[in-house]
Amino acid sequence: MQVIKGFEAGKEALDRGSLRVWDSASPEVLDRIEKLFNERLTPREVVARILDSVRWRGDSAVLGYTSMLDGVDVESLEVPKAALKQAYDAIPADLRKAMETAAARVRSFQQACMPKSWIDEATGLGEQFTPMARAGVYAPGGLAAYPSTVLMTAIPAKVAGVDEVILATPSGRDSSGPNPTVLAAAYIAGVDRVFQMGGAQAIAAMAYGTESVPKVDIVCGPGNIFVTLAKQMVYGEVAVDGLYGPTETLVIADGSADPVLCAADLLAQAEHDALASPVFITTSETVLAQVAAELARQLEMLPKRDIAAAALEGQGVLVLVDNLDEAIALGNLYSPEHMCLLVEEPRKLMTKVRNAGGVFLGESSPEVAGDYIAGPSHVMPTGGTARFNSSLGVHQFLKVTSVIGLDSETFHALGEDAARFAEAEGLDGHARAAQIRLERSKGGGL
Repeated sequence: MQVIKGFEAGKEALDRGSLRVWDSASPEVLDRIEKLFNERLTPREVVARILDSVRWRGDSAVLGYTSMLDGVDVESLEVPKAALKQAYDAIPADLRKAMETAAARVRSFQQACMPKSWIDEATGLGEQFTPMARAGVYAPGGLAAYPSTVLMTAIPAKVAGVDEVILATPSGRDSSGPNPTVLAAAYIAGVDRVFQMGGAQAIAAMAYGTESVPKVDIVCGPGNIFVTLAKQMVYGEVAVDGLYGPTETLVIADGSADPVLCAADLLAQAEHDALASPVFITTSETVLAQVAAELARQLEMLPKRDIAAAALEGQGVLVLVDNLDEAIALGNLYSPEHMCLLVEEPRKLMTKVRNAGGVFLGESSPEVAGDYIAGPSHVMPTGGTARFNSSLGVHQFLKVTSVIGLDSETFHALGEDAARFAEAEGLDGHARAAQIRLERSKGGGL
């Protein structure tokens, strides 16, 4: 893990241009691609081939790639609806309670975020918010199952009023269907249909539609490099919520911070993925040294220590700065998925945060709470895209339609200006449409 001292050195270390990008591929991935396709293809070339195949061959292409890439042969893409209730009934009672609690909090938060349509009768102007008709959510299922992702994606869509929410998630290697906890989460979230498919072929099926899979209006949710590339490439055919790379957490701490908690929060993200980015910025040299020691100590306790160690070695950064203004400036520059403020006055410092997917205030609001139980969706922008994108929520499932309902008096006051603009742009038909109305309001005609 790099140790950086000074603001300028910190800026250089946290420059996104010098960091790995989400669509890079390891030599192992490239070798596997060559083995499967008998060609030396890039991930982008692989995804383009899969998308094209699914677009034209539908179910057969999805089933073929599921067998070829995932090693799973399934008879039918759709999971029977009864399987969701069966999975819900079969999971342990304590897990069911935890999932129900999380679902209730996610639902409550999203309900509080719902915008209202409005119209100002005086001006005749307003906005109408209309939900999309069908949403496709993706829940990864490679190295692990993520029932929390189902809750964090499907519930916002349902609260927004989407008519039909479908879920794509891979089947288990034994072709027994998706992970039961994922199916239980789908039942709790009110998912309408579930399809056992993963990877780029799942994104293609939802974006283009197949014989079995209905075409959606938006594809959302995190995934691996192939899922992310597929989302990027189908954008325009459908909406997408964002392009998500490996997880990242940036912790800002002052001299009051508990080094044990700082290290625990960094490792909680590092264990996700060898490409995860744990970043620590502090104003205290003592805390920096203590956190470095705690990272080494706590790392040995983790079952996934090899993954966490690779993340710390590859992307981990410890930065010492002079003050919290410098710390928050570096945080805004990096624009992380998660920004954790382990400082004496986190609410005060929060007002200076410009770029972050989520802000976590103080020791009682760790990022792990956001992952599972707090309420806001854990699907948040990564890779610096927090500069212009937001965490997943009801707003991404709503279309905003401008409402224009001017009365005749208002149009009469504005019509001449509209006609002048039209004439300046050489659009005589536009100008005439305004002038006809102006003449009629004066009792004349054209």
